[in-house]
Amino acid sequence: MEKALWYLLVGTRGGENRARIIAALDDRPRNANQLAECLDVDYNTVRHHLDMLQKHDVIESGGDEYGRLYFLTDQFEYHREEFETVLEAM
Repeated sequence: MEKALWYLLVGTRGGENRARIIAALDDRPRNANQLAECLDVDYNTVRHHLDMLQKHDVIESGGDEYGRLYFLTDQFEYHREEFETVLEAM
């Protein structure tokens, strides 16, 4: 997970938006549309970042395709301290 967080947030373009998505989901579960509105980011951009975060087990989803909610994974919670370290380095 540590390597994935460094890669997703520092090693690729879009890290800032991914960090913002993680912070928004830490506040409460949201769907892609809610995230796009909350962060003032294009819906398709949010979907791309959600796919990347889900692929690396940072987030998970629940519910049907339409209105699917996203949550932080237990694995992410276990490595939250590393997330904070990465944020400081950004």
